[in-house]
Amino acid sequence: MDPVRALRQVAFQLERAGEPTYRVQAFRKAAAIVAELDPDEVVKRSRVGTLTDLPGIGKSTAGVVADALAKREPRYLDKLRKVEITGGDELRAKLRGDCHTHSDWSDGGSPIREMAEAARDLGHEWMVLTDHSPRLTVANGLTAARLRQQLEVIAELNVSLAPFLILTGIEVDILDDGSLDQDPDLLAQLDVVVASVHSKLRMPRAEMTERLLTAVANPHVDILGHCTGRLVVGKGRPESEFDAAAVFDACASHGTAVEINSRPERLDPPRRLLSMAVEAGCTFAIDSDAHAPGQLDWLGYGCARAEECGVDPGTVINTRAASRLLTG
Repeated sequence: MDPVRALRQVAFQLERAGEPTYRVQAFRKAAAIVAELDPDEVVKRSRVGTLTDLPGIGKSTAGVVADALAKREPRYLDKLRKVEITGGDELRAKLRGDCHTHSDWSDGGSPIREMAEAARDLGHEWMVLTDHSPRLTVANGLTAARLRQQLEVIAELNVSLAPFLILTGIEVDILDDGSLDQDPDLLAQLDVVVASVHSKLRMPRAEMTERLLTAVANPHVDILGHCTGRLVVGKGRPESEFDAAAVFDACASHGTAVEINSRPERLDPPRRLLSMAVEAGCTFAIDSDAHAPGQLDWLGYGCARAEECGVDPGTVINTRAASRLLTG
């Protein structure tokens, strides 16, 4: 492992373990600095202990460089909280892509290329880029103009990254009346549309049910994202209340996949609702909802829950090749 790759690997594992962003950025910054140096200079500085004289290189990052040059696993990785996932291995191996990812175009922390390369290195054939829509200003949601610009960037990246494929998409806000927060003509051009509720999560049950039913029936919607909006860590956030049987029946009827969100703080839907969606005959998308490269490896959480609840791998849309995903 070369020093640059070693530093990036530590950053990846920090993200996977849910460590603070500033710590991740320290290793990514160090990787960028080392990448600009002549390899011989890196070796010399590491040997005489002057790597830390460079701005952005500290004791920990210099230690990772030294380990890489000595052809050993970075000892810094031993300090990380181990992320254990029990079950779901067989289903995880079947996943060919990820339908819900974010980049620094909205509230993600890394460029599109970096996210795509990380997905490719995990063995994926494709990923869908689903940055946020305009209403979610706190997440730097994409206006129609910015989304059109992003489509051009994706087209260029797909040439250089081939055969890996970035599919075009969006995580579009479901507005209060169930309509979608983006130009319908533009939504029609995208490969995959994930529709999610991000506001008024405590809306009365009847109104939330109608809101979700309207969104699910929209022909542009492919996936219903994190349907309850719950958070299960820290102070947490309770589930939105809605008629789950009616919503899942509608998903099955309209061919809208129910997302199994793999983020550790979400794990949405909860098991009782996931089992209900299975009984309703829904299809599913097991998604990372990654906002950083290391978070792409959170898919195992969703796979484990899917296995527990009896999800048939054949009903999981991201077990499909990109061509079949796009043709349904």
